[in-house]
Amino acid sequence: MSAAMSKRVRAPKEEPERQNRSRAVADLLPAVGGAAFRRFGFVQSAVVTRWPEIVGERLAAVSIPESIRFPAGKKEGGTLSLTVRGAHAAMMSHVTPEIMERVNRFFGYAAVAKVAIRQGEVTPRAPRRAPPSLAPAPVDLGRSLKTIADPELKAVLEALASGVAAPPAPPPVLPKVR
Repeated sequence: MSAAMSKRVRAPKEEPERQNRSRAVADLLPAVGGAAFRRFGFVQSAVVTRWPEIVGERLAAVSIPESIRFPAGKKEGGTLSLTVRGAHAAMMSHVTPEIMERVNRFFGYAAVAKVAIRQGEVTPRAPRRAPPSLAPAPVDLGRSLKTIADPELKAVLEALASGVAAPPAPPPVLPKVR
């Protein structure tokens, strides 16, 4: 056998298609955290991140989901494990049917059949802050427009500045077409 025949011809590796655009970090994080969450029993990381939306702020303040364990080879009929703060565990045991219903509604199928409650310390979540106001900063153009000699140009610039500084008008109400 010759040396030329013994060399294997390798197929060129296919590189993933590059996207020449910036992407939000939130688009990357579910893929990064997904494997870790699956390893510890979570099918979707959204159960943890959206827990207050699933069960409500009042219940989310005293509980946190730990994992969802499914029977071998199945993705439904699992057991949701919750850590609940102190004396709130008794209250949570009374609302477990409602919690199961809300989690199953979130998944869209009967993913959870049981809820296991464990008492423990729940770290308080940071309160949700309102987004910063996008109102424009007050504009003081009195000094900067004094040096403009042309009265017509000065009037146009003052009108432009007042339009930029004014709060946005509500959108017009269109009549209904019947």
